[in-house]
Amino acid sequence: MQHFIRYTEDPHQQRRDWLNLKRMFPFVWSYRGRVLLALSSLILAKLAMVSVPFVLKHIVDNLGLPDRSALVLPLALLLSYGALRLVSSMFNELRDAVFARVRFHAMRQVSDRVLQHLHNLSLRYHLERRTGGVSRDLERGASSVSSILNYLVFNILPTAAEFTLVAAILISKYETRFSIAIFGTVTIYIIFTFLITEWRMHYRHEMNRLDSKANSQAIDSLLNYETVKYFNNERLEQQRYDGTLTEWENAAVKSQTSMSLLNFGQGTIIAVGVTFIMIFAGQGVVQGQLTVGDLVLVNTLMLQLFLPLGFLGIIYRQLKYALADMDLMFKLLDREAEIKDNDDANELVVSNGVVRFESVDFAYQPDRQILHQVSFDIPAGHKIAIVGPSGSGKSTIARLLFRFYNIQNGRILIDGQDISQVTQDSLRRAIGIVPQDTVLFNDTIYYNIQYARPEAGRDEVIQAARMAHIHHFIESLPQGYETLVGERGLKLSGGEKQRVAIARVILKNPRILIFDEATSNLDSQSEQAILSSLHEVAQAHTTLVIAHRLSTIIDADRIYVIRDGRILESGRHKELLANNGLYTELWTLQQEERQAEQLQTATAMN
Repeated sequence: MQHFIRYTEDPHQQRRDWLNLKRMFPFVWSYRGRVLLALSSLILAKLAMVSVPFVLKHIVDNLGLPDRSALVLPLALLLSYGALRLVSSMFNELRDAVFARVRFHAMRQVSDRVLQHLHNLSLRYHLERRTGGVSRDLERGASSVSSILNYLVFNILPTAAEFTLVAAILISKYETRFSIAIFGTVTIYIIFTFLITEWRMHYRHEMNRLDSKANSQAIDSLLNYETVKYFNNERLEQQRYDGTLTEWENAAVKSQTSMSLLNFGQGTIIAVGVTFIMIFAGQGVVQGQLTVGDLVLVNTLMLQLFLPLGFLGIIYRQLKYALADMDLMFKLLDREAEIKDNDDANELVVSNGVVRFESVDFAYQPDRQILHQVSFDIPAGHKIAIVGPSGSGKSTIARLLFRFYNIQNGRILIDGQDISQVTQDSLRRAIGIVPQDTVLFNDTIYYNIQYARPEAGRDEVIQAARMAHIHHFIESLPQGYETLVGERGLKLSGGEKQRVAIARVILKNPRILIFDEATSNLDSQSEQAILSSLHEVAQAHTTLVIAHRLSTIIDADRIYVIRDGRILESGRHKELLANNGLYTELWTLQQEERQAEQLQTATAMN
């Protein structure tokens, strides 16, 4: 009973449903001509269908006449009967054909809008989201638009039109008790259906929640397939997934059981109502007030009315489910983008590519500050390196330069322009990055390189691959550049993926380059080849290198050493070694590790 009260007295949700329906109609109204034609076809189809019982009444009455010479008239009526059914079917099919474009166009527009919005949301949201749950909400939300339009145009509006026509006929031609019986039955049916459906809606909400959770768990385990295998946790993943599905199963059983109760109640109401109406009609025939044709007419009208009304109960339930799905989608659309362009934002104009951080403070969470008063310059055409222990804030600097987050204090400037005052699109066009963890699209190698500049020709793509020292490897593959790299590029090694990423940024050819530990997945031989290429590529670019291996940045024009979000040292390689500070500690440690690796390799070869 608590659930019953909660779901039948929730005006806030009802307001959201109406608001969501209003938000959906702009997607439909662009095809208003088709909408009006479909509605006209609907009305004409129902007029023809409601006329059928009248023709049937006259057929029955004429066939009951003692004068058999009147057989020509029933024949004409029989032809009319068939013609009306044909016309009704024709207009129904015309309605479906005309409205198909409206329905699927709205579905496409909504899907486009949601995906566009997801791309506009901040990196923070995408780091916290569960991909499986979002994809399932997106799928159900887009389908809900099609479903709701389907229910409205093909079920609810036709039933309402038919009910209006039948009501007008009964009120004008028959006794009041017929109207009272029919309207009473319909009213009780609708109230019963609405109340019970609202009561059982929480089962559907719970099913949706658990369905999204199970889907997220499945996708998460598959995306981390290797990790699952490393730790022999197949059973754990299966138990988590099955546990969620068990909860979903229980909610689904309760949903189905309550639906059976609803269906039985609806059937009972219709059976009682039809019985009373047929009793009234039978009494009228016996008393001579009605003909047998009237009894057939009333019975046929009832069948035409209650048959779609029976489906209306199912449609209402499905409509509520679709509204629940649509609500999840619109809540996603209502989520504010954290990073927005100012209304007066201008395009970033890059001339020299000078980058400047001025007293930048940044925190992902208010209670955990990452950067403290970070200031440094990257002159035009210079190569600047940021080094430091893991977790010191190095990669955060690259994310801030792309403006994936807003800083709390200070400014980040490119050629004197505050990046918070320019458009994000123009900012990111001017910067290229080779990230530490390269993730590729499940497409061809060619597509993944060309992704940096989709309009680039094949020769340009191949030249970028040559400069990244990956062309010969690609050519050695059976499918060459058309080789599929697999989900997240899993068919390629870490070094191969890294070189694809380097080829991609070479093809983009931006004014400012960021290498975020770009050679971290390469062996020493490949690293030296890539470093040579990167040095060549970076000649005419402003370059920021975020490095773990200090051997890769000894040629940097200036090196900044960062720890706990603060710059502790800066200078050239030799200057920093002479200072005997944190940089010297890191360099000494890495040299020892490198010597140990070389000794181990030499021992293994012997």
